[in-house]
Amino acid sequence: MLDILAIVLPVFLVVGAGYLAVWRKLFADSAVDGLMVFTQKFAIPCLLFSAIATLDLGADFDLSLLVSYYTGSTVSFFAGMFGARLFFGRPMVDSVVIGFCCLFANSVLLGLAIGERAYGVDSLGPNYAIIALHAPFCYLLGIVTMEIVRAEAGGMKLARTVVRAIFSNALMIGIGLGFVVNLSGLPIPDVVDDALALMIRAALPAALFGLGGVLYRYKPEGDMGVIVMICGISLLLHPAIAWTLGSTLGNLSQGQLRAAVVTAAMAPGVNTYIFADMYGAARRVVASSILIGTALTVFTASAWIWLLG
Repeated sequence: MLDILAIVLPVFLVVGAGYLAVWRKLFADSAVDGLMVFTQKFAIPCLLFSAIATLDLGADFDLSLLVSYYTGSTVSFFAGMFGARLFFGRPMVDSVVIGFCCLFANSVLLGLAIGERAYGVDSLGPNYAIIALHAPFCYLLGIVTMEIVRAEAGGMKLARTVVRAIFSNALMIGIGLGFVVNLSGLPIPDVVDDALALMIRAALPAALFGLGGVLYRYKPEGDMGVIVMICGISLLLHPAIAWTLGSTLGNLSQGQLRAAVVTAAMAPGVNTYIFADMYGAARRVVASSILIGTALTVFTASAWIWLLG
C-alpha cells in the first residue's frame, strides 16, 4: 500500500505546491488565472488533440467500457440530486448542482496524471475514450435537468444552451479536431507534432500546480453533511459501480477496468464550480467539496489502485 501511495502522492505534492505558493504569496493569485487559462485553453487541448488524433478508435472506444463508466456517472448524478433534496432539504436548483458535482469527475487533471503514474503512458487509451465523451455527456445531463427544473428553456432554446456550453469549451474543440484528423487520416506535419509535444510536456504539471492555486480560494465551508455525501458518491459509489459493471457484465480487460475505475474515483472537477456559478446555486458547498474531495483522493485513489492490483 505504501508503494501505491508513493505513485499517487507526487501528483498531490504538485497540487499542494501550488496551494502553498498562493497561500504564502509566493505566486500571485492573478497569475493562477493566467496559468489556468494557458493549461485549460491551450496546453491540455493540445494534449487531447494529439491523443485523440492517434487513438485506435476501434480498440479503445469499447461500448462496455463507456457503459460501465457512464452508468456510474448517471447513478451518481441522481443519487446526489435526490440525496440533497430528500435528506438535506435543499432547493431543487441547488440539488441539481450538487448532483452535477457528484457526476463530473476530475478526469483530466487528476485522472490522467494518476493513471499515467500508476500504469504508464501507454495505458491511457481507454482514459482518452472516456474523456472524449465526458464534457458532452455531463453538460447535456446537467443542463437539461436544470432547465427542466427551472422550466425556463425548451425546444431550440434548450438545444442552443447545451450546444453553446459544450462547444465553447476549449477541451471539446481539441477533442473534436483530434477526431477530424483521426477519421480523415490527415497526417500531422513533423514540425507541428514537435510543437505539440512541447505544449503537452507542460500541460499536466502546470495544470496541477494551477489547480492547487485555484483550490486555495475554496474555503472548507458549507453544510458538512452534504459535502460528506458528495465525497462519498464521487470517491466510493461511482468507482464501485464502474468496477462492478466492468468486471461482470462488461467483461472489461484489465487495462479498461483500471481506466474506468480510476477515472471514476477522482474528486469533483473544477468544472463543477463553473456549473454552480453559471446558475448561481450551491457555490459554497461545491467549492468546499472540490477542496475536501481532492485532498481525500490521495487516500481513496491509492486504495482503488491497490484493489485493482
